Amino acid sequence: MTKPERRDRRTPREGGGVRALDSRGIAGAATLVMLLFILSRGTGLLREIIIGARFGTSAELDAYLAAFRIPDLLFQLVAGGALGSAFIPAFAAAWTEGSRREAWLLFSRILNLLTLFLVVLCGLAMLFAEPLTVRVIAPGFSAEQQRLTASLMRWMLASTVVFGASGLIMGALNAVQHFLLPAVAPALYNCAIIAGALLLAPHVGIHGLVIGVAAGALLHLLVQLPALLRQDVQYRFSIHWQDGQVREVARLMAPRVLGLLFVQLNFLVNTILASGLPDGSLSALNYAWLLMLLPQGIFAQAVATVAFPTFSAQVAAGSRAQLLQTLAGLLRLILFLSIPAAFLLFILDEPLIQLLFQRGRFDADSTQAVAYALRFYALGLVAHAVVEIVVRVFYALHDTATPVVVGVATMALNIALSLALIGGLSYGGLALANSVATGLEMLLLLLLLGRKVRKDSGEGSDGEEEAPGLPVRELLTSGGRSILAGAVMAGAVLFWLAMLPAGGAIFGIPAGWVAALTGAGLGVVIYALASHLLGGAETRQLWALARRRSQE
Repeated sequence: MTKPERRDRRTPREGGGVRALDSRGIAGAATLVMLLFILSRGTGLLREIIIGARFGTSAELDAYLAAFRIPDLLFQLVAGGALGSAFIPAFAAAWTEGSRREAWLLFSRILNLLTLFLVVLCGLAMLFAEPLTVRVIAPGFSAEQQRLTASLMRWMLASTVVFGASGLIMGALNAVQHFLLPAVAPALYNCAIIAGALLLAPHVGIHGLVIGVAAGALLHLLVQLPALLRQDVQYRFSIHWQDGQVREVARLMAPRVLGLLFVQLNFLVNTILASGLPDGSLSALNYAWLLMLLPQGIFAQAVATVAFPTFSAQVAAGSRAQLLQTLAGLLRLILFLSIPAAFLLFILDEPLIQLLFQRGRFDADSTQAVAYALRFYALGLVAHAVVEIVVRVFYALHDTATPVVVGVATMALNIALSLALIGGLSYGGLALANSVATGLEMLLLLLLLGRKVRKDSGEGSDGEEEAPGLPVRELLTSGGRSILAGAVMAGAVLFWLAMLPAGGAIFGIPAGWVAALTGAGLGVVIYALASHLLGGAETRQLWALARRRSQE
């Protein structure tokens, strides 16, 4: 009997370990999370619609967006993706071995250290908010915009400490395969900002949004506490940074922090460059980025959230072949969903923006400004979606260095391309630079992951199952089929748009709204039919999954 078989059959102490899901199980769990991500993204979209109607693409909104840079930098480096990618495998490993007491002790120590770090760092950032704004974040803003940015930043820094604790709780719950309340938390955060925009902004202006941010951070934390308590959390006030597991989390975090630093530096460079462009450029870029992230969040992030604990459990069980099989199935699904979404974003850019945003202070000029950036961002949607999945496999393999090295290189390229393209393409050059760099990141990560798995498999010496490399031909075939179906869909949608009147109203409905709704609906139907006729199995799999869900 091999090691993986013994480990799979043992009965863990204290209630059992983390249950690894197969591809079908991940797809089923991801369906629930995807629905909740739709709720989250939907409320996020509603948030942006209301903010757009209230502030348009204005200098005031530019200041609000710039104020996020330092709080977001601190959160991401100390408590965001870096900590999650290191903490979840360590927590899941302790839980899988059956030692829940050790798992909760690790959770407590990380929580205490995290809160201490964030209080100190955010306090310093509050103190130096104005010089940070003037000299680093937005040197191109007017003096009035810079003062406003610093004021808004101080409010947001207070919420960062709360988000740190909430993010760690989310990681612990995901590690034990609980996804419901962590997925609901972002929707409540968005609702708080919506309330701030509707109820407070008419009286206190843009400060109403940051009050909503602070309240939303608190709701983000509180909604997850019932699920945490149901897991019999055993909190201890312990700060022991020399603990072996704490140091292992820190070791795994270090390269990821470096990678995220370069990602945040890229966002910071974009903010700095956009601050020197006409008012509203940063706002237009942000709206386009959020629209591109809408399908990416619904598809890729939902699947990645569910898959990461399973990847970690499969690695812990030594099931490399099963890991690759799971990954291949998920990548086919992500390609199937993200490729048509990219086509539709590119083709229906202005109609979609008119439908979603064009009201109040968000006028036709704002629509054209956002559409200009969205076309460039849409080119990178597929790459963003694939990277979201692939990096989780590296983290599950306890390899945070490889994606970081690749990420640092591609982000450096992103910054270089941004500097080169902004002169000729304005803020559209910043969006194009991001898409090109992310595409290269995707290709490099897939290449390196295939080599890593083959190498690790070849080093097995005790009869452990042999894991092949990535099924490149299968993925290329699936991706090519989706591209062909997407091209058929694009042709049909373009023909339909040419049949519609360019402006005015159709049956009392603005022509842009009709174009967006009918074009998207037609596109989905044509894509599904084309994929089915081309022999793709993804359509049948999704239909069978939907039927099974409806019968449960």
